[in-house]
Amino acid sequence: MDDLLRVDDRLNGDQRLIRDTVASFVSDRVLPHVADWFEQGVFPARELAPELGSLGLLGMHLEGYGCAGTDAVSYGVACRELEAGDSGLRSFVSVQGSLAMFPIWRYGSDEQKEEWLPRMAAGEAIGCFGLTEPDHGSDPAGMRTYAKRDGSDWILNGSKMWITNGSVADVAVVWAQTDEGIRGFVVPTSTPGFSAPEIHRKLSLRASVTSSLYFDDVRLPGSAVLPGVTGLKGPLSCLSEARFGILWGVVGAARACLEAAVEYARTRVQFGKPIGSFQLTQEKLAWMYVGMAQASLTAFHLGELKDAGRLEPKQVSFGKLANVRAALDIAREARSVLGGNGITLEYPVIRHMNNLESVLTYEGTQEVHLLTLGKALTGLDAFR
Repeated sequence: MDDLLRVDDRLNGDQRLIRDTVASFVSDRVLPHVADWFEQGVFPARELAPELGSLGLLGMHLEGYGCAGTDAVSYGVACRELEAGDSGLRSFVSVQGSLAMFPIWRYGSDEQKEEWLPRMAAGEAIGCFGLTEPDHGSDPAGMRTYAKRDGSDWILNGSKMWITNGSVADVAVVWAQTDEGIRGFVVPTSTPGFSAPEIHRKLSLRASVTSSLYFDDVRLPGSAVLPGVTGLKGPLSCLSEARFGILWGVVGAARACLEAAVEYARTRVQFGKPIGSFQLTQEKLAWMYVGMAQASLTAFHLGELKDAGRLEPKQVSFGKLANVRAALDIAREARSVLGGNGITLEYPVIRHMNNLESVLTYEGTQEVHLLTLGKALTGLDAFR
């Protein structure tokens, strides 16, 4: 499909190489299988992690410790191409790099960094991020998971929910209340008292491992705490990193849906001619392209702000809100172009559409981002 606005002309040589490398990986290793993974509700994390690591995609925007150290736009482009395959694939990479590796890299001790980051960058160890709880999603300040000191150790109790990679992870970055405020803990999943049962019966993000986490008197050494941060600043900064990957990634999902709709419209014949020749179908396709191109331009602009060190959380909220909404609208419109065929896994559209329903919710719901923008515009906080 033509890039009518030539948006990718903004990419430099290294960024183009990353785009093409990730697109080839997705085409060769993911697209032939992802419909089956989705239907079966499985994701081969252990198989794919070393391959993703060998491509330098895990923690790729971080410096040192075996990480690629790419710029923000390069990371965004990689997320876009991964999510053109499936949101579950991009979620795996986002959680590994932005939610599990980033807090260790930013707030961890030298020992924590040396122990985990090289292995995670190589895909030899998988991480997860424990913040959301059954009763505390949009309001993480109310979390009930609690860690208390016991001599030089910590005792962790509580639970987390909707945790990507949870049951396949080797390490969990867990946020908990303490007498000192909210702290982050690096928790090896082999620690006694830790369990991570997988959540089943999902109809969205089926090609992704989603789990609950339970902590039953999990004893951790004093060295398990992230020394560099106290309070919500820690987990919220991680969410900003992940949201940046999302606002790029959903452009890939939207593009995949639009490409499927365009190809179908060219070849599906009704009333003696391709449905793409009808004005109503062309109107749908044109608006879908407009939405995708606008989302892509937003992603590039925010990527350039991030590379310049000027990206603010409220701008990330704008991108996550606008781009996910646009991608979901495009997926739904593409489904209508495909008619009855749009609900089968022979085409990628219903899979992307269902996935985007989850993406709309996680890393901040639509309502949370709307209120973040409302506060930025009015100076008035609607959360409290």
